[in-house]
Amino acid sequence: MKSLRLRTKFLLSMILISSALTCTSLLVVRRTVQSQVRSEIFTGLRSSAETFQNFQRQRAATLARSADLLADLPNMRAQMTTQHEVTIQDASTDLWRLAGSDMFVLANREGRVVALHTSTHGFSRELAQDFVTKTLDQEGSVQWWYGGKHLYEVFLKPIYFGPASENRLLGFLALGYEIDDRVASEISQIAGSQVAFYYGDSIARTTLPPNLEAELIQQEPVIRSSKGTPARLRLGNEQFLATSVDLGAGNNPPVRLSVLKSLDQATGFLESLNRLLVLLGIVAVLGGSLLVYLISHTFTRPLAKLVDGVRALGKGDFAYPISIEGGDEVAEVAVSFDRMRNSLLKSQQRLLEAERLATIGQMASSISHDLRHSLAAIVANAEFLCEMGLTGEQREELYHEVQLGVNQMTELIDSLLEFSRTRESLRPSHANLAEAVNRAVQTIKAHPVFNRVQIRTFGEPIIEGWFDPRKLERVLHNLLLNACESVPPDCGRIEVHIHQNGNGAEIKVCDNGRGIPEAVRDRLFEPFVSFGKENGTGLGLTVVQKIVQDHGGDVRVEKTSAEGTVFKIVLPLNQSPHAELGAASLMASPLTRMNPVQHD
Repeated sequence: MKSLRLRTKFLLSMILISSALTCTSLLVVRRTVQSQVRSEIFTGLRSSAETFQNFQRQRAATLARSADLLADLPNMRAQMTTQHEVTIQDASTDLWRLAGSDMFVLANREGRVVALHTSTHGFSRELAQDFVTKTLDQEGSVQWWYGGKHLYEVFLKPIYFGPASENRLLGFLALGYEIDDRVASEISQIAGSQVAFYYGDSIARTTLPPNLEAELIQQEPVIRSSKGTPARLRLGNEQFLATSVDLGAGNNPPVRLSVLKSLDQATGFLESLNRLLVLLGIVAVLGGSLLVYLISHTFTRPLAKLVDGVRALGKGDFAYPISIEGGDEVAEVAVSFDRMRNSLLKSQQRLLEAERLATIGQMASSISHDLRHSLAAIVANAEFLCEMGLTGEQREELYHEVQLGVNQMTELIDSLLEFSRTRESLRPSHANLAEAVNRAVQTIKAHPVFNRVQIRTFGEPIIEGWFDPRKLERVLHNLLLNACESVPPDCGRIEVHIHQNGNGAEIKVCDNGRGIPEAVRDRLFEPFVSFGKENGTGLGLTVVQKIVQDHGGDVRVEKTSAEGTVFKIVLPLNQSPHAELGAASLMASPLTRMNPVQHD
């Protein structure tokens, strides 16, 4: 998020806010509508059950009246007095048609069925006999009979000869109305839902497809345990809300009606509502994003120009044009930036001039001191050489002192010239890095002052690549020379580790010296920084850093303490003399800025 443009942040913020508001509104509306639809379904389910119960009570009253009328008819009593089963079966046909019921049963005073008429086949006389026997043993005149896949609501009425008070019983009359597919379909249409009639644990009639009946039987305990609160269940791939009511109080087994309302169908319109809300949300997001883009473009265009000016300033371009339009805060910032840029340019020029003068003064002081020291030694020893009576050994010693002074002056001049050379002055050749390291080590060992210091080399004997062997030897010579001057003269130990790392190499120079003083650690590679040396110029490590960076590598102090110091050089070994030898130094030395003339 930090690297994004301001305009992009505006757009993303607008999209996120609009999307969040749209999703929140969609969820709130969906939950509200779902809750309302569910409440309406609950109310509809209860109303459907109550409506059927009222209808059932009215029909039971109708059955009772029909049974009372039929039982009191003279021809009914006359038929029952014959006690002849065939006669009663044939003669009762007209009475059944008069009753208009789906089932008509007559039984004698012992409870044996003597006549049976049904509107459909399947309910046998044996089933009727079983239910008559059970009904006579149960209380209540309205019962439910189920057999042959037929469910009947039955009203049983005794038939008396004469007044009922005389208790001259002739038999029993049973009238029944069937709960068939037509009745179930009418109830389903009135309730706007699916219905199922249970007789015990079996489904007597239902409007559900046959493939869902088995699942409905498994879910029936859930419906029955809901206790007046609609239960939520899944049948197939559809969700339903269901409630159940008992139809036969005291009937054994019990008879229940379950009303099931499809929750998916009832909430189907929510999908279209969701699509509409999503469409509106997308339109709002796109429209808002377009407006934010246009508005942000107006606001951020001056800022973008100001950012270009800041980037140009970072690259050193103080003349980059900045247009200032209007009088708002952005214009004020642009005016302030332009003033700051001009002030910074003047300050930089003054600082460069001051740095140039300071560098010249520091260089002149250091060079004059070192040259004066070496020249004084040369002059003094030259005067001694002019004296008479010197032995050959004395003259050899004086000549050696003069030669040492000349070498010190030459080393100082070579170090100064190194700063004016660019990396194009390198002369890369295909050579063995280990050989260059060994030559530098042998050069240091040749100094009689350091003949007691142990210098050991570790690493691979052959590491080949393209580099400037002569300048790399100078790098190692300067590091080894500093290490020799730092270690104790009697027990000094120096180790040089070299190994190949991918397309490059690593060189480590380790010593057991006194370490780098705290005062110069942060300025170690700066020119003319020296500490604890009588004849040091302060240019050795600066030359080391420049040569390594010209090769595209890096040099740093990996560790330093009172137990010793480790310098680490990372050097790329390119595969051809035409390969890029590395990036140039990030900032030229003060001497190069002062005098950019190239020397070979």
